[in-house]
Amino acid sequence: MRSAAQRMPLLWGIAIVSLAAVAAALYTQHVWDMQPCPWCVLQRLIFVAIALAALLGLLWRSLAGLRVSLGLVVALGLCGVTAALWQHFVAAASASCNQTLADRIMAASGLDGWLPEIFQARASCAEAAVKLAGLPYEFWSLALFMLLAVLALRGLSRSRA
Repeated sequence: MRSAAQRMPLLWGIAIVSLAAVAAALYTQHVWDMQPCPWCVLQRLIFVAIALAALLGLLWRSLAGLRVSLGLVVALGLCGVTAALWQHFVAAASASCNQTLADRIMAASGLDGWLPEIFQARASCAEAAVKLAGLPYEFWSLALFMLLAVLALRGLSRSRA
């Protein structure tokens, strides 16, 4: 069995990739004028939460800390997968995405007011339904959430060996 300290590169990688996803979203918003909808900013929040879960494992230097951290990453990754799929198949087809679950979560967090440049929805879901390199934007997010969850599951399974 590898020690928790040997798993630190995995946690660092998860944190960095998650924050890079948010940085990429901010770049496309502020440079390419691809304005986010409520489901977009919720996915940003989930990426930040994944990074924080990974950082928890880095600070809590034990096997238990590793398992809790990776378990949170898996759960949050699945939340992200759900949000991306909902955005694509339900919200993007709606005329309005006001007062959806994404709106309520973001409003409850207060982040849309504290950090509006990052977490404020500025477009409807239909307006935010754009493609990046030929794929719906939310599918890039979906793929990354799936990758992070699979990496965390793999780390969990190896922590039990």
